[in-house]
Amino acid sequence: MKKLFSSKTKELEVDIDRYLDRVEKSALLFNEGVKDYINDNMNRFDEHLKEITIIENKADNVRRDIKYKLYTFMLIPDSRGDVLGLIETTDNVIDTAKKVLEQLSIETPKIPDFLKADFLRLADFSCKAVEELVKGERAFFKEIKIVNDYINKIHFYEHEADKIEEQLERKVFKSKEITSFSRKMHIRYFVERIALLSDEAEEVSERLSVYAIKRFI
Repeated sequence: MKKLFSSKTKELEVDIDRYLDRVEKSALLFNEGVKDYINDNMNRFDEHLKEITIIENKADNVRRDIKYKLYTFMLIPDSRGDVLGLIETTDNVIDTAKKVLEQLSIETPKIPDFLKADFLRLADFSCKAVEELVKGERAFFKEIKIVNDYINKIHFYEHEADKIEEQLERKVFKSKEITSFSRKMHIRYFVERIALLSDEAEEVSERLSVYAIKRFI
């Protein structure tokens, strides 16, 4: 197994840790923001939306620093492309988390009471998928032999999110309480967007799995 970091690349290691901290924070803010919206706590929702926007901007800055250092100082040449690919695709996770809260703020869908618990569960599973992704990426850099443990958990949470997504959509379209088809479509859109976060986490985990195998070769 190849050693990824040496004494010369400690600054890069710190940057990657900082980046992953922001990915994890974005998932937590996403989850709290969805809870606030569902519970009609709009002041806290607005605070979380502002905070996740700041986190996204900071993550973008750190990502650019990582890319600059990788290529300018020719760091970890054997794994440079894999590290950059991992960081770039992980950025989609942060973007999705922020975009969901942003679209909730813009479109303000009305979620019926009988769907609220499922929405909260869906957001929670999506958040957990990202949390396991972050752990898996940290393991990739520090303890690669346990990467697959986290990848398996990502698949589990993504699958659970898929099940809730389907259940929610069935409830929406069978509901007699929601009389407008356009409103049903609107609610379904946000079901899909909240579930998308777990899909993004799983997509990154597929890359992570391949990169981890390469590290063992």
